Parts: sequence; structure tokens; C-alpha cells
Amino acid sequence: MRITVLGGTRFIGRAIVEELAGAGHEVVVVHRGVSEPDDLPDVEHVHVDRADLPSLDGDVLVDTYAMTATDAEAALAAVAPAMQLVVLSSQDVYAAHGELHAGGHGHAMPIDETAPVRTTPLPYAEDGYEKLDVEERYLARGGTVLRLPATYGEHDGQRREEFVLGRIRGGRTAMPFGAGTFLWTRAYVGDVAVAVRLAAEHGGIGGEVLNIGERRTWTIRRWAEGIIAAAGAELELVTVPPKRLPPDLVLTGALGQHLLTDSSKARSLLGWADRDPGEGVRRSVAWHLEHPPGGDGGDFRADDEALRSGG
Repeated sequence: MRITVLGGTRFIGRAIVEELAGAGHEVVVVHRGVSEPDDLPDVEHVHVDRADLPSLDGDVLVDTYAMTATDAEAALAAVAPAMQLVVLSSQDVYAAHGELHAGGHGHAMPIDETAPVRTTPLPYAEDGYEKLDVEERYLARGGTVLRLPATYGEHDGQRREEFVLGRIRGGRTAMPFGAGTFLWTRAYVGDVAVAVRLAAEHGGIGGEVLNIGERRTWTIRRWAEGIIAAAGAELELVTVPPKRLPPDLVLTGALGQHLLTDSSKARSLLGWADRDPGEGVRRSVAWHLEHPPGGDGGDFRADDEALRSGG
């Protein structure tokens, strides 16, 4: 199949390109040319801004980076009518996600694709970001929407494991931690890429919304312990009062709303499965230890103050 990927050079996008090319598909990566790593598969590249897309043809369009209604409209205006459409969305569309950020609770778990979605923007949304707008436009054209959870792995610009790895790099032997009971569905980036490939190859699920996410989810404390073990480090998680937690550790506290999603629909329709979370964490931690972020290291004064307050 000839598959056009919008984006495709960073994190999830590059993992998708690697998965598609490895499966033998003809891949065309359409992006601005700002980031073009030299270790990407040998595929065709087209450098153009999304607002100036030429006519796109082929069998499938995979849009990895539509963040706004304008982004979606620009892509859909360029695709041939017969192209199958797959777009990446986020599980931040669910009302439970908005409730978590509002400090509330009450949405039943797990969240499947019929769960209520937000009716108000996210507090951190910038520059018109709204995946609900993206979904609406793609679904109207018969597209397949994949709602992704907290995705981690190699090349992750958000560095989701850094709340632990930064302290390991800093030589810390203890870090403050909250109750650690928060459940937030995750997915390893390689598993997400497989889900995208299966959706692109399927051809018969237009107009469907699918959650993608691990079958079993560790609490955030268990996830932190998995990161520590994968790094081969000794770092004690010391429980401290919630008000003493440093800002980057708020999610380790006792939160009222979990974000646990159900991906059984994707497993049934696509035959998709995720790997053991321990394997994903080991792969991800190994890469992030070999590719540390820039900067002069962490400031652990808030940690020290919190550790003096309890434990």
C-alpha cells in the first residue's frame, strides 16, 4: 500500500514510519523539513507546510499531527476522495480528563469510546488546540480516529519517565512521593505504531473511534518502581504529605479521578495487542539514559524540603 504520513519525523510519527516501512508499505512522509533525523527509514520525503499541502494521493493518509480544526481542514482539503483516513487523537477528549485537571472526581472507569467527552477546553490548551474538533472533521469524512493515552518510549519529547530519571541522574537516593495510587493508561510507542499500521491496513473501519492503550495499568508508584528497576538504580520512594510534593510530582498524590481506558474495541476490530509493560519501560529507559536532556541538572531543594517533612 502507498501510505502518506503527515508528520512522521518525531516520536510517535517516526515510530509509525518505521513500522509501516518495516511491513513493506510504500511510505511518503510529508512534513516541514524542520526535523529530519538521519536514522529514519529510506522513504520519500515531501517538505511543505500543512497550510500549503499539494494534492495527496495513494491508498491511506495517516495524520499524526492535527492539533486544531484548521489543521484537519487543511489535510482533508488535500486528500483524494478515495483515500482511507487515519488520524491520531488523544484520550484528553474525555470528560474524565477535564475532571482530573479541575480537581474533581466521579467518572466511572474504565473509559470506553462511548464515555462522555469534554464540553469545555482544557486549561492548558494553546493556539486553538482541540482534538475534538479534529475528530469531528475526520469522522465526517469516514476517517478512523485512534485515541492515544499517555504514550512513552524512545524519542519522547515530553520525557514521561524524567520525573524519576532526573533524580537518578542527580545522584539522589530518595525522592518524595505521594500515595501513588493514580491509574493512568499508558502505551509504549512501538505498540501505538503497530495499532496505526493495523488501522491503515484494515480498510473496513471508517468512521470508528478506537481507544489505544495497555490492557493492564500499573499505578504511578508501580510505574516509578519499574523505571528505577530498569535503570538499575537504588532510589527510595518516601511518602510525604500531599501539600509537600514538588510541582512535578503532583500526579503521585491521592487524586480523585483516574484515567483508565478500555481498548478492547481496538483489540477486537484490529487484532491489536500490547507488549508486557515491563518490556516497554526497559526499552524506553535504556534510550533515555543514553540520550539525557540538555541543561545543568535538576534543582532538588523542593525534594529536600519535602523529605524533611515526612517519611
